[in-house]
Amino acid sequence: MKTVVLATGNAGKIQEMTDILQPHGWQVTAQSHFFDSEAEETGLSFIENAILKARYASQQTGLPAIADDSGIEVSALKGLPGIYSARYSEDLHGDKANDETNLQKLLDELLGVPVDQRQASYYCAMVFVEHAEDPTPIVGLGRWYGEILEEKRGEGGFGYDPIFWIEELNKSAAELPKAQKNQMSHRAQALNSLVMQLRRGA
Repeated sequence: MKTVVLATGNAGKIQEMTDILQPHGWQVTAQSHFFDSEAEETGLSFIENAILKARYASQQTGLPAIADDSGIEVSALKGLPGIYSARYSEDLHGDKANDETNLQKLLDELLGVPVDQRQASYYCAMVFVEHAEDPTPIVGLGRWYGEILEEKRGEGGFGYDPIFWIEELNKSAAELPKAQKNQMSHRAQALNSLVMQLRRGA
């Protein structure tokens, strides 16, 4: 088993990524087992931020690292929240953003937008670095298309899942069984792309 650090403190992401990576022979350890600080996300794209986070985790631990930067892009909002998805509502209450306040802000922003104009997609950039100065990071990308509901549906998932509607399944992302979500989500697509490249180079 190879050990890789996951550059995230998000419990939902850690579980989801562990479920996908372990069958491929990776021993997955969250960065919170090593350090508490966070990389500064100063990039202007998902890929830039994922690389920054992966390099930081590798620098702190001396181990290979995987990081993702993901979010939701809404057509009616010209791609927002985008790279700001995790902190979309942090100015709203003067407190740190969380899933509930982010989700509610997005619903508020889309008040009055017709059902046929609520297209959205989850996007994920997943990056692997062998070490902190790795000159050739491996990048996997994924995009999951859907629409934004007018109210929450489902108890599963995390983030914007309760309002992310997958028309062909007639369900929100929060209504999907975990195994099904792990097969089709933006993060699963990006991770599987990454794993294929890692296996090719093994």
